[in-house]
Amino acid sequence: MRALLLILDSVGCGGAPDADAYGDEGADTLGHIYAATPGFTLPNLERLGLAAILRHASAPTPQASWGRMRERSAGKDTTTGHWEIAGVVLEKPFTVFERFPDELVGAIEREAGVQFIGNFPRSGTAVLDELGPEHLRTGKPILYTSADSVFQIAAHESIVPPKRLYEICGIARRHCDAARIGRVIARPFTGEPGNFKRTSGRHDYAMLPPRTVLNALTEAGHTVHGVGKISDIFAGSGITASTPTTNNTEGMATIARLWPALDGLLFANLVDFDMHFGHRRNVAGYADALRDFDRWLPTFLSVVKAEDLVIITADHGNDPTWRGTDHTREEVPLLVLPGGAATPLGTRKTFADVAATLAAIFELGAWPIGDSVISN
Repeated sequence: MRALLLILDSVGCGGAPDADAYGDEGADTLGHIYAATPGFTLPNLERLGLAAILRHASAPTPQASWGRMRERSAGKDTTTGHWEIAGVVLEKPFTVFERFPDELVGAIEREAGVQFIGNFPRSGTAVLDELGPEHLRTGKPILYTSADSVFQIAAHESIVPPKRLYEICGIARRHCDAARIGRVIARPFTGEPGNFKRTSGRHDYAMLPPRTVLNALTEAGHTVHGVGKISDIFAGSGITASTPTTNNTEGMATIARLWPALDGLLFANLVDFDMHFGHRRNVAGYADALRDFDRWLPTFLSVVKAEDLVIITADHGNDPTWRGTDHTREEVPLLVLPGGAATPLGTRKTFADVAATLAAIFELGAWPIGDSVISN
């Protein structure tokens, strides 16, 4: 048995009933991209069922099973979304700080032998413009956060080599556990003042999750191969192999390369939608990235067999037309194929229905949270 679980990072479809609690009532990543981009179309996804999910008036008969998923966990961040997809619902959200407590920062500085500058919320590019010159002058790593539960440390590769930055972040991860901070993120960069550029050396250090369907799969002897930042999100738990990628193009090529010999689950995240275009509120770039994925999809699906399973979904929204630079609380699209006849899946009450589906397909027994979308 082989299956692909493909996360289109941040490709939400609006309509979350609790969006107002997050300041996101009316946010709709896909809907607003369509509305803001004349002539925009994703013909392959639309034929599979995206047009029906988005309730387009002229939607073709879907070729895949289609529906929407509603997040049950508290939060709208990457870790929360992925963990729920893997079968863990968080009743208590990760902690978000405007400024990290002095006791926490001091403990990390003492153990790591560093002194940070910053410690405030900023976008990743703005903080380099603001504090990059001081960092070059003093050698002090830059500490910043966002509206997510993230403890981000940026450093120029010529001042703090990536290996050293990763050591600092590993120390920070241990201290951030007690504060329930979802991720510590290493952000190496290069360049000169006015032209700083973040490199592909980003590394995420997540909290260790509770037991997920990934652990159940590996315990049953199945391969779970993470592509992109999947292994980081799950702190390696339940992952038997990992192939990091730097962008969507590399991620899609990796999926195509690994699929033919796969026996088990290929769990992939395509991050460009979120990282490069959602947070930067770049509608045109987001639309182009979606078109690129849509053009690639038929080539991959041409080698998918009737006994295989492909699930395409997302972890949250990040509406590029929305105020601010944060993720947006939205429902997410769900496409499942082949999985038997194409059927409407409705609006699922939890992302954990994906975990329940994987548990059913791989004959692991009933998953305690969620319901399988496929009837055996």
